[in-house]
Amino acid sequence: MNKETETNPSETKRQKKTRIFRINFFFFIVFLLFVALVVRLGVVQIVQGEEYSKEVNRTEIDVAKYPAPRGKMFDRYERVVVDNRNVPAVTYTVEKTTKTKDKLETAEKLAKLINMDTSFLRERDLRDYWVAKYPKKAEKLLSKKERKLKGSETYRLQVERVPEEEIKKIKNDPKEMELAALYIKFSSGYAYEPQIVATDLSEEEVSRVAEQLEDLPGVDVITDWERVYPYDDVFRTILGKISTPKEGIPEENQSFFVARGYARNERVGKSYLEQQYEDYLNPRKAKVQYISDKDGNTIEQKQIDEGRRGYDLKLSIDIELQKRIENIIDQQLKAARGRGNYLVDRAFVVMMDPYKGDVLAMVGRMYESGEMLNFDYGAFGTQYEMGSAVKGATVLAGYQYGLKYGTVFYDAPIHLKDTPEKSSYKNMGPVSDLTALKQSSNVYMFHIAMKIAGIQYVPNGKFPATDEDFQKMRNYYAQFGLGVPTGIDLPQESPGQQSDPGADKGKLLDLAIGQFDTYTPLQMAQYVSIIANGGYRVTPRLVTEIHEPTDEGLGPIAQERPAKVLNKINNTEQDIERVRQGFKLVTNSPGGTAYAQLKGMNVAGKTGTAESQYYGTKKQYWGTDVYNLTFVGYYPADNPEVAFSVVVPWTKPSGSEDVNKRIARDIVKAYKDLQKEYAGNPQKPSTEEK
Repeated sequence: MNKETETNPSETKRQKKTRIFRINFFFFIVFLLFVALVVRLGVVQIVQGEEYSKEVNRTEIDVAKYPAPRGKMFDRYERVVVDNRNVPAVTYTVEKTTKTKDKLETAEKLAKLINMDTSFLRERDLRDYWVAKYPKKAEKLLSKKERKLKGSETYRLQVERVPEEEIKKIKNDPKEMELAALYIKFSSGYAYEPQIVATDLSEEEVSRVAEQLEDLPGVDVITDWERVYPYDDVFRTILGKISTPKEGIPEENQSFFVARGYARNERVGKSYLEQQYEDYLNPRKAKVQYISDKDGNTIEQKQIDEGRRGYDLKLSIDIELQKRIENIIDQQLKAARGRGNYLVDRAFVVMMDPYKGDVLAMVGRMYESGEMLNFDYGAFGTQYEMGSAVKGATVLAGYQYGLKYGTVFYDAPIHLKDTPEKSSYKNMGPVSDLTALKQSSNVYMFHIAMKIAGIQYVPNGKFPATDEDFQKMRNYYAQFGLGVPTGIDLPQESPGQQSDPGADKGKLLDLAIGQFDTYTPLQMAQYVSIIANGGYRVTPRLVTEIHEPTDEGLGPIAQERPAKVLNKINNTEQDIERVRQGFKLVTNSPGGTAYAQLKGMNVAGKTGTAESQYYGTKKQYWGTDVYNLTFVGYYPADNPEVAFSVVVPWTKPSGSEDVNKRIARDIVKAYKDLQKEYAGNPQKPSTEEK
């Protein structure tokens, strides 16, 4: 046997052991892999099984909010002044799987069932509609290079390049316009944000849509609401406006409201009480829950909250008194114009509880183009020189500075260097503080102003008043609410206007008689309330309570708005009583400036006549000399229930005009008459025509 072919037994044995080791190692590795697989399957099935099962059956929940009515408003005697009326509405809700072609198809079906308003459409809306309806044509408006741009950029270019003839075709086709209107409405919200498409629907239209809902994906018929006003235009301006479903949230306030959970198409308060109390009047919306699968398909929907009306407001206003005062002003303004006052076109009355600040009536009326229009907001939003009606504040300021009761000044013209003569409407000779109020002495007030400024009057001498003297006088007046905001619960209140005297420091004397700075009718009512109530400046308020909504009447009180005292004037009770004596002489003593019109009415008050210039709606008469006629007072004279101001700007310069006093007389009579009626039944509706 050849030695080279002989097998070495020891070597063969080693090879065999190596082979067996490798086979065993291989099986061991396979075993480990199998064990790892078993462990992994155990983890998946036992530990994470529920999680993976949920993923396979994953669903998403979205909530849609549907409109509920806003809160109502009631007057002080619980008469409804702002209500809601149910109206049917068609809504459209976009889901996550909704595509543009789905909206267009639904729009075509719905357009056959209702008449759609198209007045809101802008040209941009028509361009958006055309791009959506004709995507292939829109694609051709772009170059190959432009098609590679971002989607938002390509869309902008397409919208800009829609041919004008295509827009004209849409405008000339009423059916196409309706489709465009529906598409724009459908596209105006986010997913699961119902959009009100139409509300002005006939019963027949509502029935047709309701019958076809299965063929109108995303469409629903709901009960919506709209504001109604049982007293028509009475106090309507101050009640405020709300936006329409078409307007939604005003653009300038959109981020504010959206951050607070409002939908973009939601109605919100736009002015005055509706705006001021938006947080309370806004309802809790009805909520519908949409459950969709992982592909976005809705598999279930259910209502999870029926919603509720917003909170109700109880107002301080007596709506019947408001209405009667409107009629009084209308009659007296027309009569004044009939006496030749061709520029007088407005008048204001504010009547309030002097202790609580409750505004019982706040009326502004304006004559324009042969009609009397509501101008209530002018009572706190416009300002005028008020004349001698402020003299109660001037005398009280004098007492604060040391003026003694019964102090006499000689009423004769004041002559200052480089200043026009200043005088009362007549030379009165020696007058005391009470006589100065009764007969409305300007000169007496001039001496008070000079005393406060520390100026000794020298005939024909200089008048060394300073800006600090003006500020000192204004600080006194601010105690009475003159020249500062009253704090009423309304937006856009005017604080009045403080004029700059420039080099003519003699204007300090004009300030003392209400013929320099300007004030609002509401400020005048707050000022005279201080005299009526014994020295407290109380915030005027229109809302006294906020109530939970109920089906009938006012519900439980959710929040009270208590009377708020802003300050007490720096006068004693004796000071205030002294001025009240003077105010009684004005109306109850022969020679008083309002005695002829108000004698026997048990009213105390102060008249005012301010020289001014006309700057109203008739520009051709701007700068014409006119008088502002005013009256501030309270009733009854000894134990006041109400305080009030009357302001009639821009009458002709005539000493015989007394429209301010006539209005004062008539509104007190209206108040007294109503109190007698209320003694029997405070909720009895008025039978008077508006």
